[in-house]
Parts: sequence; structure tokens; C-alpha cells
Amino acid sequence: MKKIKVGILTFSDGREFVHRDLIDINKKFEGKLKERLEATEEIEVITGSEIVWKPSIAKREALKLRNEGAEVTIFNYAVWAFPHFTVIAGKFAPQPFLLFGNVNPKYPGMVGMLAAAGSLDHDGTFSKRVWGDIENDEVLHRVIAFIRAAAAKNRLKGARYGLIGGRPMGMYTAVPNVDLWNSLFGVDIEHIDQYEIIRRSELIPVEKAKRAREWLESRVGKIHYDDKQLTPEKLELQIKSYYAVKDIMEEMELDFVGIKAQPELTNNFATMDVTEAFLNDPYDWDGPHEPIVCATEADSDGALTMQILKSISKSPVLFADVRHYDAEFDVLDLCNSGSHATFFAGKSYVPEENLKHVEFYPEGFYFPAGGASVRHIAAPGKVTIARLMRKNGKYWMAIIPAEFVDLGDRAEEKAFNTQIEWPHAFAKLEVPIDEFLSTYGSNHCHAVYGDYVEELKTFCEISGIDYRLYRG
Repeated sequence: MKKIKVGILTFSDGREFVHRDLIDINKKFEGKLKERLEATEEIEVITGSEIVWKPSIAKREALKLRNEGAEVTIFNYAVWAFPHFTVIAGKFAPQPFLLFGNVNPKYPGMVGMLAAAGSLDHDGTFSKRVWGDIENDEVLHRVIAFIRAAAAKNRLKGARYGLIGGRPMGMYTAVPNVDLWNSLFGVDIEHIDQYEIIRRSELIPVEKAKRAREWLESRVGKIHYDDKQLTPEKLELQIKSYYAVKDIMEEMELDFVGIKAQPELTNNFATMDVTEAFLNDPYDWDGPHEPIVCATEADSDGALTMQILKSISKSPVLFADVRHYDAEFDVLDLCNSGSHATFFAGKSYVPEENLKHVEFYPEGFYFPAGGASVRHIAAPGKVTIARLMRKNGKYWMAIIPAEFVDLGDRAEEKAFNTQIEWPHAFAKLEVPIDEFLSTYGSNHCHAVYGDYVEELKTFCEISGIDYRLYRG
């Protein structure tokens, strides 16, 4: 994924003789901030061409950041700075704003930051504050968390979501609110009939699907062909469906999608598991690709959550049912027939490392049209689980730090007790199961490896929505 463009404006004293004596100090702290951010290799920094010490410079440099494509702006303070410069820059620089106060005790930089922050508060301009030495890893983490969250919010603006099908099996929680998506996130929704998948699948060359099937057969741990629900021909049909969805997305300029599937496609055509898994993966049989968020059951709030998580983490996102609580191990079995990217089988960007742990099973009685389910058990590791939900017409986000755990030789037994054909992730939460189940507002959840709690909290603050952190 492309780097985040971050603008930095450094502010100074409005008295020319004072400003002139502070230029080297300001440039030193600005340089440290720029160097530290760019060393992460996920950020491209755009600095002002001049330290801000006049109203005209504040406007000019803010417009420079906008014109050069900055997605987020850091207002930087190492010395006392006249606060009206910040307010003026705030009218033109790309929002949202992070006010960063450096450690520089001989000069009142903290005073300058607080004066600027209070001034922005007066006119209702959102800003967040971080202070400390940017060489400190914890301080850097807080700055990076803001940058990721702010970029995720801005990258939603103008994004296009493809809703293929409609409400699945009566799930109110899967249906998007078009007005809220547009007003809160700036996302456009395109409605598409599922027949387009069937129609376009017929146009995919047989040799193209055959080559992909053979690639899978040589890498997937085991494909359980049964000459009924799962045959080479049925698997090729699923591969054609994958290409069909990619063609739809390219033609309609879609950024992420949800596919209803049940019951029309799963009863009469084929399941979408292969399509959903390899869209969400960072690769397919044609080579590496950026993960494309695809939510099963056309769960649109799920897809939106996944798009946010993908943007923040720059990694594939898991979609799952909250299927079962196992009291013996105190874990949730997160299990769903679609959208578990094979990436989660081994946490690798090398397909062979993951696919050797993957099996394709016939789908079973829920899906008479047949096809392969993409089955594995998620590799252990720290994860962040999240979900956008609505209550009384307002969005809120559940943020759930957790861990995918390895149940060892009991894992297969536990998977068999629920659904052996489907993928599983065994998640240990940090809160009692009763607290989670009594307040969580969906049957679906979404997860990425890593700790992105601060990023998600900040995303909610920027978006003006509530969140609940499920942490003991």
C-alpha cells in the first residue's frame, strides 16, 4: 500500500528578531521529527519551505501542504509560537491536525502548543496532542497511531463500496445506512445484482480457470474432492467467480465489496468462499496483490470495518462469525464459511507457507450448490478485533484486544465440534465472556494481527463516534 503523506509545519515567535535567533533550533527539532517518521518506511514527509512566523507564511505553507497531497498535518512546537499562526494555518492545511510538543525546556514550546490547542478548541477545530521526545519509542508510537488513523479516515473519502446482492437471511446488522456512510465517512455505495457474477463467470476462459486450479492443487495441503459437491469443475467455477468479481470491481471502480451469496448463489450456483478468501489475501495464483476487502453475506458494516482495519494495519483482515464459546480453554471459536484469507493460516506473505496448512472441503448441507470451503486454523498471535455497529441510529465501534491461541493437539477436536469444513480462529479475550456477549452488537467480527487499539480509538475520535474498549 502507498505511503502516507504527512505534512509538518513548525511554528515560531512572531517577533522577527526572536524568530531569527530560533531558526536553527526549530529546524533541528523539525528535522528530527521528519527523520524519525520517514525511518518507519510507511510515511512520506512534506515540510513547509519556511518556519511559520507571519500570518501570510502560515497560509502559504498550509496551502503548500494541501497542494502537495498531504493527508495529515502535524503542527510542530519547539519554542513559544504565536497561537494565531496555528489558527490561520488550520483554515488551509489538510485535516485532521496533530499538535506535537517537543522536549525543549529552555524554551516554552509546551506553552506554545497549549496556547495553539486552546485556540483551535475555541472555534471547534478538532486536534489531538502528543508531547515528548520523538526518539522515545512510546512517543513515536502515539504519533504513528494518529497518522494511521487520520489517513484511514481520509482515504475513505470518495471510496466506492460494491454491495453485490442485498440483505442476507434477514440480517439487519448487515445492511448499510447510505446517509450515515456518506455523511460520516464519505463512502459511496453501488448496488449490483448477483447475476453479474454468474454472467461474467461464463466469459472467463476455461484455460485461465484450469491453470489456477492446478496452481492450487500443487500448493493447498489437501483438496477433498468428493465427485459431488466438490469437483475440479466446481472449483474452476469458483475461480471464474473470483475473476468475475475482480472484473466488476475494475469496471465500476470499486474499492471494496460485500457479496450476499446466501441463498441464491449458494443454492443454485456455487459458494463464494474461494472468491472471498483470495480477494482478502495478499496474493493469488497470478502473483502478489494488495488485499481487497470482501465481506461475506454482504455484511456492509463489516466490510467498512475491514476497510478501516486494512488501511490502518496494511495487512489482510479476517471476517468471522462469533460462533461458539469454549469454556474449557476460555476462547471464542471464530468460524465462518467465507472471508478467512489463507494468510491467517501461517501469517506469511509467501502463499506456499500458508497454503500448506489449508484444506479445501466440500461445503456441506448448508450450501447445496456446492464448492470448496477454504479451511484452516488461524496461526497464533496478538490480534485486534473490531466492529462498527449501530445503536439507535448512531455508530459505535467495539475494540477488542485479544490473542489467537494454539490449542495444540486439541485444535482439530474443537474444530470438529463446530464445523470441521470451515476455517477457525481461537480467540482469547481480555474481558469475561459475559461482558462481551451481553454488550456486543453483531454476529460478526473482524481482526488483524497486531495491536491497533490506539489507532482505532483515534479513528473514532476523529470521526465523532463512540467506542467501547473491551479490556480488563
